[in-house]
Amino acid sequence: MLKKDRYKAFVDYFSTHNPDAETELNYGNPYELLVAVILSAQCTDKRINQVTPALFERFPDPESLAASTSDEVFTFIRSVSYPNNKAKHLVGMGKKLVEEFNSVVPEKVEDLVKLPGVGRKTANVISSVVYHNPAMAVDTHVFRVSNRLGLTSRATTPLAAEKQLVKNLPKDTIAMAHHWLILHGRYVCVARKPKCKICPITYFCKYFEQKYKVKAVLPATEAKKEE
Repeated sequence: MLKKDRYKAFVDYFSTHNPDAETELNYGNPYELLVAVILSAQCTDKRINQVTPALFERFPDPESLAASTSDEVFTFIRSVSYPNNKAKHLVGMGKKLVEEFNSVVPEKVEDLVKLPGVGRKTANVISSVVYHNPAMAVDTHVFRVSNRLGLTSRATTPLAAEKQLVKNLPKDTIAMAHHWLILHGRYVCVARKPKCKICPITYFCKYFEQKYKVKAVLPATEAKKEE
């Protein structure tokens, strides 16, 4: 199966079956999403959603966060991964937003990465989710699933995977495809034991073809029979 056919099958399936996919992080505005995404690094969305209500109540805007200390922020996020570093990043991010961006979360990736705690992945999330730009955030799920499906090839870094995905996906689906890949990786195409037996897209999955030695790309129902 040609790569372009895999991309078409990928977009066709998910645009039909999950057209309104979105982040599972709870937030009410761009500032809150930025905080949540920074906190979510190497941590589950479920955990972040347990922490953020009290955090947002105490720090409802960049100004209140900027006026705080990392020690105080730590008391709200102690249960997340790397709380000390993230507390420092959040306070620094709040100050940067206030001092350089008039408390407005910037749209451009090159501006977002200037904020403490914001790498390219986080910047792409904000750019795509908040501003609906064709940005592809590549986390571990996106990296793994895009490779298994055969959407990327020989992509050894998140940036390499990002470039391939952005190049081959229809522009108007890039932001949504980020969520499709994450959710599929989180619940079906998991890292250690991918759930191929219940996966609805094995008919265009390169990993499935190679693992189960499927001779040709078949409809999902037929491919599962051969398993």
